[in-house]
Amino acid sequence: MTPHDNAVRHLSAADERLGALIARVGPCLMGARAAESDHFEGLVSAIASQQLSTKAAATIFARVKALGLDETGKLHPATLLARDEATLRGAGLSGQKTRYIRDVCDKVCSGALALHTLHEKDDEAVIEALCSVKGVGRWTAEMFLMFRLGRPDILPVGDLGIQKGMMRLFGLRKLPTPEKMVKLAKPFQPYRSAACWYLWRLTEEKATGA
Repeated sequence: MTPHDNAVRHLSAADERLGALIARVGPCLMGARAAESDHFEGLVSAIASQQLSTKAAATIFARVKALGLDETGKLHPATLLARDEATLRGAGLSGQKTRYIRDVCDKVCSGALALHTLHEKDDEAVIEALCSVKGVGRWTAEMFLMFRLGRPDILPVGDLGIQKGMMRLFGLRKLPTPEKMVKLAKPFQPYRSAACWYLWRLTEEKATGA
């Protein structure tokens, strides 16, 4: 039994079009990384990767991570915060992203952002906490909920891939509004995160001509 078996059964029964997509794609492989150390790394990675290709983002984040490793080999906010802006920019960060990353480091070090308590908060409270960091918006917070905390019922209505996936799945003539997306996804509750994973796969199929 896999972590998403219940979600897959529910979603397959909820909508025959989604059920056909699930049958074609196979098991949901969406994972979560719940370790607290991953939470900080995840936020830094998300900020560093904004508006970059996957390859460029991975290269720059690897450089940034190397600058912030502590004596145990883990990315640590105090170690990264000790690096001056010129050093961080030398890793490939823009001036804006440098300020954003220094802000998340400062908030974690000061305790203003308590990563170790995020798992205790409900979804909206987590979003509110993360959006207090410069450079972190609702979409980034929703990705954190899905892929770091493993929350099962997240619907990122601002995600273009999800918008395109819904347009294709439901045969819409244009991208759906947030209100339309919420309505269309209502039968998918309480497993909208897994539904989104399949919608992303559908968007990828479209992009590759599958």
